Amino acid sequence: MSWNDKNDNKNGLDERGFTLSLEGRSVPGVYWTPSDGASERLVLLGHGGTTHKKVDYIEQMAAMLAARGISCMAIDGPGHGERATRDITQHPDAFAEVWDEGGGTPAMLADWRAALDFIEQQEGVRPTGWWGLSMGTMMGLPVTATDERIRVALLGLMGTWGPNADDLIRLAPEVSCPVRFLMQWDDEIVPRDTCIELFGTLGSKKKTLHANPGAHQAVPQFEIRGSVDYLDKYLR
Repeated sequence: MSWNDKNDNKNGLDERGFTLSLEGRSVPGVYWTPSDGASERLVLLGHGGTTHKKVDYIEQMAAMLAARGISCMAIDGPGHGERATRDITQHPDAFAEVWDEGGGTPAMLADWRAALDFIEQQEGVRPTGWWGLSMGTMMGLPVTATDERIRVALLGLMGTWGPNADDLIRLAPEVSCPVRFLMQWDDEIVPRDTCIELFGTLGSKKKTLHANPGAHQAVPQFEIRGSVDYLDKYLR
């Protein structure tokens, strides 16, 4: 487990890459800190399907959170980004196969735990939250349910559906931290009723459902900004 050689500074962020070797898997990650060095809290950012750890909206979230003095960390999910073995943007039906080939939920959980362990060892322990939609919730709900270090979570665009639906259903009652859950009422990918069902299954006593009209990728910007406020509040 080590930092990569190259460090970047842009958009008010210092960016460092790292690579973990875990159970025969190479797991690439990125860590962002505010350029002024103030970093009292940490948020894990889970990217969506067919994207990667440095997709535009993930970098946007990192910049918005850094403006609040919050550091961020992301890794490529199974079969995505630098870990991709095929172009699933051209073959979306292969998504479930890619997830399973990457080791499924157990391997994904081990990857995120190892990444958080590495950041804590290098940078110190801080109040930690999760932000992730769609596949970011496929990863984030299990992480939030099983890692007591996660104090608050922004989840959504996912239901009791997809390649790890059974894991989501099983683990949702174990989520006990505050959760804000986003869904798109006209989602053409994840069935609406499955999103509502997953939200209802979450064990948290502090949870809110935010539903907006529009397709899967049409989450309003006010919800994105609101999610920053939400994480900022609960990580103080």
